[in-house]
Amino acid sequence: MKPVEIYTSPLCGFCHAAKRLLKGKGVSFTEYDISRDPAKRKEMMQRANGRHTVPQIFIGDTHVGGSDELHAMERSGKLDPMLAA
Repeated sequence: MKPVEIYTSPLCGFCHAAKRLLKGKGVSFTEYDISRDPAKRKEMMQRANGRHTVPQIFIGDTHVGGSDELHAMERSGKLDPMLAA
């Protein structure tokens, strides 16, 4: 399974929804709280092509996007193959 990274902040409902989906699928992930680490916020924005909202999700080297994109991938059946590839 590819490594999953998610940039979050504690009060973000979309972050919690994305993490719930991943946990429900048994996917382990590395979480970065950008509210406590300005360097991680800068890193996230560089990796996410300037996007500054959370969550920003990466599977391997691929930028998935946010919670909406993650859930759309799940609904379309594209998430499991991406995780497994």
